[in-house]
Amino acid sequence: MHALQPIDVRPLFHPLHHSLIDLLRGLDPADWTRPTVAGSWRVRDVVAHLLDVQLRDVAALRDDHQPPLDGPIDGYESLVDALDRLNARWISAAERLSPQLLIELLDHAGTQAAAILLEQPMEGTATFAVDWAGTDASQQWMHAGRQYTEYWHHHMQIRDAVDAPRLLEARWLAPLLDLSVRALPRTYADVDAPIGTTLALTIDRASEAERNAIGPWTLARVADGWSLRGGAPDAPTTTVRLQADESWRLFYNARAPATARARAATTGDARWAEPLWRARAAMVRAPDDA
Repeated sequence: MHALQPIDVRPLFHPLHHSLIDLLRGLDPADWTRPTVAGSWRVRDVVAHLLDVQLRDVAALRDDHQPPLDGPIDGYESLVDALDRLNARWISAAERLSPQLLIELLDHAGTQAAAILLEQPMEGTATFAVDWAGTDASQQWMHAGRQYTEYWHHHMQIRDAVDAPRLLEARWLAPLLDLSVRALPRTYADVDAPIGTTLALTIDRASEAERNAIGPWTLARVADGWSLRGGAPDAPTTTVRLQADESWRLFYNARAPATARARAATTGDARWAEPLWRARAAMVRAPDDA
């Protein structure tokens, strides 16, 4: 096994953004009101949210401006509540915008945000920690990674809703999952297991053209908590294999824990896979087991 390394996703922002804009320009009027796996949000609401994300990125990185949050932040749950309120106000206001205007504004803001992120350094401490990874401080490369996972998974929610081809090729999915699994130590933080317990996670290849699976990664119980590493031991305590299309749904709140459990291939001691079904690499509340 080996330590996880920083990952540079900055070159992916421009092609990911252009892929989304091309998709949106081809949607029919009825597609904009289709439901998505993002709770009550329709396709147009997810697009509006992505516009907000890009505008806030430009404001923060170019202009050093941050929107005020309406209340004190004293932990993960209060931060999720504040972000939910921030997002809801924006989605409500965006009802005034036509689909065509949403596309035009997103194209402009997203192109700027991608260019700015490409210029950002990989090293140094980011202004805001990646809270879903359970750290008090994050490096700049992880901030860029957070923005990539945000843009990618909302993009996929739209593709899923309109039944467009998914972005599951290793080019997109491998970096996404390399970032997403970093949520696991936080997910398991309160799980008491014998030292030496190991959970190995592998994602099956996304297409027949790809020879290899993605991963594996191993979460190991050590003296001071849980440690995440690349690779797998010879005999993991628990092994989980997920299909590519199931993997993003698990980490981005599009699968209930019971469904995720049923669709995974688990071998070994299944007890240590149980927290995995609630792992989320996004700022959301822990889901119910339904």
